[in-house]
Amino acid sequence: MSTMKTLREGSAPKRAAILTAARELFLADGFDRSSVDAVAARAEVSKRTVYDYFGDKRTLLQAVVDSIGQSLIATIRRTLDDTLTGVTEESRLEDALVAFAMTIATDMLGSAEYATLQRLVRAESGHLPHPDYNAMADTPDEAIAEHLAALAGAGLLAVPDPRLAADQFLALTFGVTLDRLGSANASEDDRVRPLVVEGVRTFLRAYRAG
Repeated sequence: MSTMKTLREGSAPKRAAILTAARELFLADGFDRSSVDAVAARAEVSKRTVYDYFGDKRTLLQAVVDSIGQSLIATIRRTLDDTLTGVTEESRLEDALVAFAMTIATDMLGSAEYATLQRLVRAESGHLPHPDYNAMADTPDEAIAEHLAALAGAGLLAVPDPRLAADQFLALTFGVTLDRLGSANASEDDRVRPLVVEGVRTFLRAYRAG
């Protein structure tokens, strides 16, 4: 029993190799044409190992999508830390919020990871748990809410409901940009920045302390 439990939990290198192999094959050949045998061969593990780690091919696809989502969430958290942590002066607030939004609009939305996630979700939505499956769920919104609450604690914002403020920040920046341009990728469209800047200013008119 302990051997089977260890095998199912798996070693990190083998799990990573399987996820990488599956990701490459799902992108190149599609879910239906990618066999577990092919994934195992590319990952240099046995077919049984793939099944022991992931159960079936659909679960493997979901794991691939989730792993990309977790990587993007880590990018968002890192960007929040880099741009908003330690901001204590009102004069820096607008620039910090713009820096956060613009970094996401370039480094994340213009990344290969994000493009891969979009391609997989669009192409293989029928094989995911439901058509609008979201690998990142509410985590980015909650991470933004935590930082807005910290800014409120520093006396820079007045946010009685940090999660609502986060939702409104996203709507005023990325939401408006997506609605107007169909994309929020600033690395591909220089019209994104003015919309983001105005969205941040509108957000601050509503939430700036005092």
